[in-house]
Amino acid sequence: MSKYIATRAIRGANALVTEAEAMLMKALAEKGPETPITFPNTAYYLPLIYGMTGKSVENIGHLSDAMDHARQLLHPIPDAEKWTPYLGETLDSGMATLIAAEVIEAIRFIYNLEPQLYPGFELAGGTAYPGIGSGDGRNGHLNGPIDDIQLRTWGIQLVDGRMPGFAAIVGAAKDNKTAVKIIRELQKRNILTFLSGNVNGRSIIDQLYEEGVELGYDTYTVPFGRDTISAIYALGFATRSALTFGGLKAGQATDILMYNRARVFAFVLALGEVDDLKYAAAAGAINFGFPVIADTVIPEILPTGVTTYEHVVSMPFNEIDGADDEEKAERLVQKCVEIRGLKVQVSDVPVPVPYGSAFEGEVVRKADMRVEFGGKSSRAFEYLYSAPLEEVVDGKVTIHGPTFEDIEDKGFLDLGIVVKVAGRSMQEDFEPVLERQIHYFVNGASGIQHIGQRDITWIRISTKAAESGFELEHFGKILHARFHSDFGAIVDKVEVDLYTTPEGNAEWLEKARETYTFRNRRLADLTDDSVEEFYSCTLCQSFAPDHVCIVSPERLGLCGAYNWLDCKASFSINPTGPNQPIKLGKPIDTTIGYWTGTNEYAKLGSHGAVEQVGMYSIMENPMTACGCFECIVMLIPEANGVMVVNREDTSMTPAGMTFSTLAGVAGGGLQTPGVMGVGKYYMASPKFISADGGFKRIVWMSSVLKETMAEEFKVVAEREGDPDLINKIADEKSVTNVEELMAWLEEKNHPALVMDSMF
Repeated sequence: MSKYIATRAIRGANALVTEAEAMLMKALAEKGPETPITFPNTAYYLPLIYGMTGKSVENIGHLSDAMDHARQLLHPIPDAEKWTPYLGETLDSGMATLIAAEVIEAIRFIYNLEPQLYPGFELAGGTAYPGIGSGDGRNGHLNGPIDDIQLRTWGIQLVDGRMPGFAAIVGAAKDNKTAVKIIRELQKRNILTFLSGNVNGRSIIDQLYEEGVELGYDTYTVPFGRDTISAIYALGFATRSALTFGGLKAGQATDILMYNRARVFAFVLALGEVDDLKYAAAAGAINFGFPVIADTVIPEILPTGVTTYEHVVSMPFNEIDGADDEEKAERLVQKCVEIRGLKVQVSDVPVPVPYGSAFEGEVVRKADMRVEFGGKSSRAFEYLYSAPLEEVVDGKVTIHGPTFEDIEDKGFLDLGIVVKVAGRSMQEDFEPVLERQIHYFVNGASGIQHIGQRDITWIRISTKAAESGFELEHFGKILHARFHSDFGAIVDKVEVDLYTTPEGNAEWLEKARETYTFRNRRLADLTDDSVEEFYSCTLCQSFAPDHVCIVSPERLGLCGAYNWLDCKASFSINPTGPNQPIKLGKPIDTTIGYWTGTNEYAKLGSHGAVEQVGMYSIMENPMTACGCFECIVMLIPEANGVMVVNREDTSMTPAGMTFSTLAGVAGGGLQTPGVMGVGKYYMASPKFISADGGFKRIVWMSSVLKETMAEEFKVVAEREGDPDLINKIADEKSVTNVEELMAWLEEKNHPALVMDSMF
């Protein structure tokens, strides 16, 4: 253990704890102990303090206990001659640093100082930085804590490997060009990146802004703050990951730290000079098993069992092998990935713009647009079908009609993307599965916005992407490369035709719609009773070890991303992968949803934690969840029904809890009768809690679900024999507590009031 590091970390921890105590005394005097404290849109109070101590911080007065705990973790600064430092003292001081940092950030919220703004901005009336938008690190604002909605949105990407882990960057790079290269290398590997800190007042956030790099949730590059303590949000994110996906409870400090060490692949990259506070914060990160890599000369700490690999690694930037600074930056990122052992999936896609999942949610605004396809002014669709091997020319991309070079700036053009695939293992069932991937594959290109699917596709190409050389044919090149990379086990050939003439577009759109209709009818006929096997999905066990997800034709995965056909295709692609067939075996109780095969899998897949799963019940052995669910269904006993709240709804529910709070009950692989995480389209299934009365049991749901699934729910209401059923279901606009809910249900004559008791 380096005495130099221990000395500086312990000194930095003592200084920050003293600063936090002074800020707390000031806040107590000026605001009073009862002043509420919260991090917006998070369910875990102050998450690191909550996770490490088990104590919820709800007001300023509660911060005193947290600071007492931090003070107890401190140790004296090492004696210059006699003291021999140990790792334990340094780690204790690191944890004290994190607690103090979270206290300081919480107090800043009380004084309306968070999220901080970029230099030169006021809280109101400032001119926004170009390319940066509000609420997620844009419009000049820094993020502050990641909200729970985004945590769960990223959850499925973390568990399925698209997002291999996260990096916490503290400081500033050698220069702007190097900063951009580091970020592009991380984005290329789909690594979530959190930005904070500065060197002599200059932050990597400033460097990226000056170079026009878009920051925010959409691009996996999230700015927290320009000082070092804002890095606490990254460690809070890690703590919440353990509470959300790992089934761990507040106060299980050792388990939370070990969970992160084994399952959350993260590292800290310290750019520029490392001062006492950065050493102290680094010691805090090491508690979580996250190694620290510095681009300057500092002492190193080899593995001692806390992190998976080295604790502290010095990689002086000027000493890195490389022809220029960009190559050195690339090797620096490679070293970080190697040290933490991230499993990176990189597809070699031949396009002239950066490519990776980090760009999937990127928005191209009209002011930044070169051309669009679809939307209000033109028509765009995408269609994939299979053909015999001899009828497909692999890699061929043909454009039928004009390209956008001759279209005026910010103009529009029709576009039909027709993909023809062939493979010895290809099946007709796989066509819609592959077709849905077009959205993700095209969206992976920086500067390209893809929204919708089938015949409601809407695509934009940014001016910057066009100036970089992105052309129409690159859509075909992307699809050819990605289908081979991701579905090579079933796809041997890929040919792409792009139709931009009205005639060609109309001809193929008619063919596509005929196929869409055929697929819809076929899927409707695909029921649980018509198959002999369901599928397991263990992707989320990387984060929730005891969670089991069983996917059937009439019950998609709770994340909403995997249905029965997806799992069937996945098994064909990777027979030893996360989606395995579950032979149903003998029926035990098909009303509740018990078969010998599903019960055997439930016990085996959950490592004995779950004895059996009732596929169609929320009351009897409901399916577990990891935390990636789209919606939560929960019993409202007084109403003899259930409410459904979706992930994007932050409002209060009749249960007296928001989605974020409810998620702590529904997630983590726990089997809780009366509470269940689901994919939203499961609500439209005839099997939706059918053992408990089905869709008629819904007495309250988030209004956004009513609006976005209006057509599906109209069909469900007709099927249930009550065309006005949706209007009888309350939402947050009309009802916020049980008393109001009961009055609403009586007024609307909701059927749940006269149904058999649920319990």
